[in-house]
Amino acid sequence: MSPRNRGTWVLIFLVIIPTLYIETSLSKVDPFAAKKKRMSDKVRQMFYHAYDNYMEYAFPHDELKPLTKTYTDSLSELGNLKLEHLPQEYNGSALSLIESLSSLVVLGNSTEFEKAVLWLSENLIFDVDARISLFECNIRVLGGLVSAHILATDSTNRLTKGTYNNQLLVLAEKLGQRFLPAFDTPTGLPYAWINLKYGVLENETTETSTSGCGSLILEMGALSHLTGDPRFESAALRALRKLWSMRSSLNLFGTTLDVKTGEWIEYSSGIGAGVDSFYEYLLKAHILFGRDEFWRMFQSAYVAVQKYFRHGPWYHEADMRTGRATYWQLTSLQAFWPGLQVLVGDIAAANLSHREFFYVWQKYGVLPERYLLDHQMLHPTEKYYPLRPEFAESTFYLYQATKDPWYLEVGESIVDSLNFHTRVEGGFASIRDVTTMELEDHQHSFFLAETCKYLYLLFDDSFLANQNYVFTTEGHPLPVLSSWHERLPDVYIIPSNWTSVKSEGQPKRASAMSLRICPAATPNCRHNHQTLESVCHVPDASTDHRCLTDEECGVDSISCRRRSCSMAGYCGLWLSL
Repeated sequence: MSPRNRGTWVLIFLVIIPTLYIETSLSKVDPFAAKKKRMSDKVRQMFYHAYDNYMEYAFPHDELKPLTKTYTDSLSELGNLKLEHLPQEYNGSALSLIESLSSLVVLGNSTEFEKAVLWLSENLIFDVDARISLFECNIRVLGGLVSAHILATDSTNRLTKGTYNNQLLVLAEKLGQRFLPAFDTPTGLPYAWINLKYGVLENETTETSTSGCGSLILEMGALSHLTGDPRFESAALRALRKLWSMRSSLNLFGTTLDVKTGEWIEYSSGIGAGVDSFYEYLLKAHILFGRDEFWRMFQSAYVAVQKYFRHGPWYHEADMRTGRATYWQLTSLQAFWPGLQVLVGDIAAANLSHREFFYVWQKYGVLPERYLLDHQMLHPTEKYYPLRPEFAESTFYLYQATKDPWYLEVGESIVDSLNFHTRVEGGFASIRDVTTMELEDHQHSFFLAETCKYLYLLFDDSFLANQNYVFTTEGHPLPVLSSWHERLPDVYIIPSNWTSVKSEGQPKRASAMSLRICPAATPNCRHNHQTLESVCHVPDASTDHRCLTDEECGVDSISCRRRSCSMAGYCGLWLSL
């Protein structure tokens, strides 16, 4: 069944239905239960093949080299393309184990989770002479520790009594304290690199990325709420506000900037590398912390993206000052975007983009790092696939929103491709060249943190039954808690009398963002007799784009009226709702 025929805009945070654990009972309700059980078992096997090989051949070092069954201490290499200033006496920080913590909970393995927590509590230290990427260490290590602490103390996942005394939170706080010197700049924008032992090194580069400055608020904000120390959230928030003040008159952002001068270095931008998680964190910060400030930022930024970057189902790059297209390319990191669109109810646009990503996936067997849209060919040097999770992530979100079984077929295709092309005796290997399927000796930690997790949740979402979560850009779940909110929308609260099975006649619950958006399924887009603020997608900026169906045109972002495709092939306000 084509996802274009699924008109629902129900968000992932709408209704989380507890999964029935007896397959025979579930099959009476869900005709796809047997298939989902078979596929979730396949993904479980994938995760443990990767995890067990890491534990045997690489632990406690950072990441596994599956072809040679050795290790790499990669925390100081993440984002360090030139491999400069590598430490001489760094023996790893068990990065892949930290990244696996929340995945172990999702898989229901409390025994291994507890063993991992106890080992980290007794052995992990951050007083090491290692120059690390602030962004990567934040999303992988700090995020992994904060999320695991919350899961360890949650009533449904509580560790054996007496074995856990907030050790992970203590470690997270120590790491967060080592982050703070990076924010000591004239602008409040943090350095991209910091030495865990000595702070900001002399003559450190002042160049950083939009993602590096704008994707810290979830982890550091959560750390402040858990510890009561406001410094972490304040530092991340100051940086985010400064970054927002640097937007162009079109509400667009460049890719790289200078943390001392606050000047842009690279003006071309898009939704891919260097910017991607900035957009993601604006929305998710609003969901997690409830600040209207985050929503206002996201809504303006989202509409600008849809206006200046979108070309049909694709998203090219453009100059932040003029909105003119610069690079026509698909990058694998862009594949997170349909999942983000699900969270704001823009399902039609999400469907279109997701299908195009799947087309490229089918063409090569995996999703190449960079694909030139204007030439319909691979980038000559970036032909690799490092086991990235973004396409699986968006597939998971779209299935949660639509329950369209087509997405299960997509997920099965992803699982089969990974097992066929990347599974080796020693784990899962990255692909160096998608045209030859030559392998590279690296199993990235995000394969354990995200790729396997999102694929598993696609087929078995029982982990989501009792709590609404926001997933960080590294796939670490943070619960939506009323105590963290200025005010918590009712939609985030799961009612105690919610039944295990949703009847067909049961009305849809209001979306998490229903008071802020204008989904096509909302007649007249009215609430309390007032027109709602909209974040729906707008028509393309490029005049040469021709539409084929009404679904490509979406809903006007200003008037909340549905657009339709004219006989001449242009989107316009031809019909009223």
